[in-house]
Amino acid sequence: MLRKLSLTAAAALVAASSFSADTWTVDKGHSDASFTIRHMMSRVRGQFTDFSGAIVADAAKPEAASVEFALKAASINTASEGRDKDLRSPNFFDVEKFPEITFKSSKVKSTGKDKYDVTGTLAMHGVSKEVTIPVQFLGFGKDPWGNEKAGFSTDFTLNRKDFGITYNKALDAGGALLGDEVAVSINLETAKKKEPAPAAPATK
Repeated sequence: MLRKLSLTAAAALVAASSFSADTWTVDKGHSDASFTIRHMMSRVRGQFTDFSGAIVADAAKPEAASVEFALKAASINTASEGRDKDLRSPNFFDVEKFPEITFKSSKVKSTGKDKYDVTGTLAMHGVSKEVTIPVQFLGFGKDPWGNEKAGFSTDFTLNRKDFGITYNKALDAGGALLGDEVAVSINLETAKKKEPAPAAPATK
């Protein structure tokens, strides 16, 4: 009997913890995913315009959160049609073969007030690598229509060669056309997923 009661209590705790975690989905209209890379003597900025993601989190247990995020590689936009076509080609992202860039978390660690290191697998251009991304939590709030929102941002640097994107050209004066380091900036406004309304009782 005691063992049965213990198992019942444990099951209740697991159920309670699962219900306390909320799902926050990315509001694409109020979010952005951009990058910059060195081009000769300057820097070129670009962005991905098609992306999605979700964060499952319990405000009382932030380190138990999980994150999934995906970018459509073909949505790259650097404000130059010719350059974007080249970036979609096998020279760079090869979007026909590798249509998505994805991140899935495996661990979240607090590093200070509203700051976290989020470790997970980043898959891009056919290569999957474990990376740790610094994330800033920007707070909770409600929009004018009463929808619950939460904000997150991250800035980090990747080496494109680590993901097999190696195309470059040597310059006559020395050096290369493109840098290897890519500065990534992602700012997300997310909306709390609403629970479905309970079904109306059946009428006789």
